[in-house]
Amino acid sequence: MPPTAFATAFIGRDEEIARLSGVLERARAGEARAVLLAGDAGVGKTRVLDETAARAARTGTTVLTGHCVDLGDVGLPYLPFTEILGVLAGDERFAAVLAAHPVVGRLLGGGPDDAVRDLGGRLRLFEGMAGLLADLADVNPLLIVLEDLHWADESSRDLLRFLLSRGVLQRPAGGAPAHRLALLASYRADDLHRRHPLRPLLAELVRLPGVERLELRPLADPEVTRLVRALEDRPLPEATVRSIVERAEGNAFYAEELLAATDTGAGGVPSGLADLLMIRVEQLSDTAQLVLRTAAVAGRRVEHDLLRDAVALPEEELESALREAIGRQLLVAGAGGTYAFRHALAREAVYADLLPGERSRLHGAFARLLGGRGHRAETAAERAHHYRESHDLPEALAASLEAADHAQRVGAPAEELRQLETALDLWPTVDAAARPSGEGLDRVTLMLRASAAAAHAGQGHRAVSLTRAALAGVDQDADSELAARVRYTLAGTLLGVDSLTAAFRYSSEALAMIPAEPPSPTWVWAAATHVLAARQVGETETALRVARQALGVADLLGVRDAQADLLISLAILEGGGRRSAEGRERLREARELARRAGSAPVEMRALFNLAIGCYEAGEFEECLPWLADGLDRARRAGLLSSPYPLEMRYLQLLLLHTLGRWDECVRTAAADLAVLPHTGGYAAGPALYVALARGETGAVERAEALTEGPADWMAMLVAAVVRTDAAALRGDAEAAVAQLRASLKALTQDTGGYLDVTVRLAALTLTPVADTAASARAGGDEATAARWAAVAEELVDLARTAARRGEAGVPQGPEGQAWLARAEAERARAAGEPDAAAWEKAAAAFEFGDVYERARCRLRLAEALSAAGRREEAAGEARAARETAVRLRAAPLLERVDDLIRRARLAPAPPGREGPAALTARERDVLRLLALGRSNRQIGEELFISGKTASVHVSNILAKLSASSRTEAVAIAHRERLLEAEPGAGAGTGTGAGTGAGTSG
Repeated sequence: MPPTAFATAFIGRDEEIARLSGVLERARAGEARAVLLAGDAGVGKTRVLDETAARAARTGTTVLTGHCVDLGDVGLPYLPFTEILGVLAGDERFAAVLAAHPVVGRLLGGGPDDAVRDLGGRLRLFEGMAGLLADLADVNPLLIVLEDLHWADESSRDLLRFLLSRGVLQRPAGGAPAHRLALLASYRADDLHRRHPLRPLLAELVRLPGVERLELRPLADPEVTRLVRALEDRPLPEATVRSIVERAEGNAFYAEELLAATDTGAGGVPSGLADLLMIRVEQLSDTAQLVLRTAAVAGRRVEHDLLRDAVALPEEELESALREAIGRQLLVAGAGGTYAFRHALAREAVYADLLPGERSRLHGAFARLLGGRGHRAETAAERAHHYRESHDLPEALAASLEAADHAQRVGAPAEELRQLETALDLWPTVDAAARPSGEGLDRVTLMLRASAAAAHAGQGHRAVSLTRAALAGVDQDADSELAARVRYTLAGTLLGVDSLTAAFRYSSEALAMIPAEPPSPTWVWAAATHVLAARQVGETETALRVARQALGVADLLGVRDAQADLLISLAILEGGGRRSAEGRERLREARELARRAGSAPVEMRALFNLAIGCYEAGEFEECLPWLADGLDRARRAGLLSSPYPLEMRYLQLLLLHTLGRWDECVRTAAADLAVLPHTGGYAAGPALYVALARGETGAVERAEALTEGPADWMAMLVAAVVRTDAAALRGDAEAAVAQLRASLKALTQDTGGYLDVTVRLAALTLTPVADTAASARAGGDEATAARWAAVAEELVDLARTAARRGEAGVPQGPEGQAWLARAEAERARAAGEPDAAAWEKAAAAFEFGDVYERARCRLRLAEALSAAGRREEAAGEARAARETAVRLRAAPLLERVDDLIRRARLAPAPPGREGPAALTARERDVLRLLALGRSNRQIGEELFISGKTASVHVSNILAKLSASSRTEAVAIAHRERLLEAEPGAGAGTGTGAGTGAGTSG
């Protein structure tokens, strides 16, 4: 798609164009890159992108552009990518490449949806799109331009996340050439309110190594002056130019519109942009205004044929009106016989100026025209939008349901939910006789279907709201089975958002509403749900009694999926639980029953519990295959965003973290986030543990961001671990204790009870508590030392209770016992009884597989051995801890180990660490950029940190090198050979440190 032609020369933006040109140059050399272009409406994003695209096209680069469109509450799944595919499909040069990726054809209405779904559903579509772009880039350097991401539908956002984090920016395996591809995407920064759905995606993307953000700031006044004079052939009075420049405030579009309105003779120019735009529109002929109004109803872009039919003008009159609108730069002609508004704000202003009746009539015309082209599934969302705005509610309802079916088939649960909610809004306004009929087409059933779509899209709280609405919609005289079914469904959705007490209440009501005799599947499922809820609130005896009774009934009735679900619950509740051999055998039996019954949710529950049982037993190698099976089953069922697959992803990353496979953990987390909803962000929690352990800035902020929005128990758990360890490693005992208490209160507020994670949090908190007590004792402040020793006793009692009882009422496994051993060793240190044997026990306890926590314990052991005069043993432990820190690139731990080695003189100073105080890995990165003459702002941009943070690093470097200036620091660095790369040196820094692995069970 060729870039838009502009009438004036390109003015300003030299720095931005140079930066984007550099991105294109690197892409042509085989380094795939992406830039997110941010700026206020009208600031010139489109012009910068068009200029960049034009320069790319002149070098032989293939340029493909996709636009996002604002259609109010109607989403068009994958719209910008569909536009790109439409261009490819219409160009025979790309036919062979497009044919090699048939899975993407469903976005153009080609190929059976069910077949594509069987091949892997949404993920396969994403992989197909990535493969298509990669193949295009192999043929010719490729530039993808996506405009107006602030209007992107959720599926488009998810696909973009995938492409940038796992797809086209990922270097191919096996030494294959990298992709010659660049992606530029724009969005309105001033449209991103706090809850805008694009915000979390942007936060994720800018952390990727191949993605950078470029903010398009307002033009400088001299540049606006040049622009204004270039736009007008006739000489302009200086006062007029000054007025325009002042009012435009650096916004190029404002300047253009202010200039265009100067000859209207209307006196004072209205301050509102909409009024300003309408002054220009009103200068057109009546026919051209009619065409503009009609085009505004269609959207930002409209096909010529569709516009012609809607406006109902003779071809010559239409062409004349279009020529007039284009000449006034209100419309621009595009490829494929389309017209678009020069700027989205122009379209919005024209649309807002329509009379209500006129707007309704035109929407009705577009709805009928689209319907007359055949009820294609891909136009259903557009038809639904136009029918609704034209107040043709029966047709709007039918089209919304059709659009929901289409969204379900193409793997877009968020759009399915949106269309179902639209249908539910319309339902009471449409006469019963005019509503679509058929199985499942009643209000309560649609609510339950919308609830399921919300759950599949990762919107657990919305699923609860919809199920509550279904409950309110059940008639008082409804049969008891329907009433019970809605209540136990509500209980299940409440369990999904950890509202445990309420879930238990509704499951109790459901079970009471339907008699156990005669036996019925509804009673069995009500019982199975009640068992889950009872277990979660600590009613273990109730859960066991109901589960045993219901298991026999399920077997008698042949309800195999419910039978499997009950077997899973009993495997957890009876005997040694899911980590025992008997428990796992029962779980395998349940998995097979669920598989034969075709129940993916129950099968995934069985697989999750098999995996977590192995994890709790410390059998990590057996755990990973179960997780792989579970995630594969979820993928095939299209349920990757549902609760158990999310927890399996968390557990998978936790294993990678625990085993010390940190780079793999980070890569897998990035790939997961590309296809998961924002609410599933907690699943990447172990990658935050890695970031903290490597000293990367922002780990705590990223963890806290997970807890924004509705309460999520797992997100709170991840944040609790990160916050507690970060406070502990700052040496802030007060903050660590306060964080521990706040976290436990938040995590247990619905049930009370014991949490497996308590022992870990207590052990982490004990570190600064023991440090503070030891420091006070060394300074002769016995009162302070005694106070903190008492706090340590309180914390270790908490850890002992949690390890002894656990969540399921049975002692914790190897991980919990290891954390308890660490807590005991820290308590002894706080009491002034440093015990090398206690640290030896703790280090040995972590031999079950947690390499990082074992290294942290070995550092403490080295300190205790050194204090006891056992220097040779201390040196051995310090070396072992150092080797692990180097291998994991755990920079903060490495600093502490090296500090101990220096202080205790356990060995000669480590290579490369002589002379000035040791610099962290991040400080070395900053120092290298200092040597290149970079400013703090430039350092921040290159290292993806703020300029303020860069300034702090520079100050630290000057202090450590005893330098009075940046120039002197660079000179010292060269003299001391500090700019040479160190073997095993990491890239992270900061004040944080790693956390160990663990789970709440």
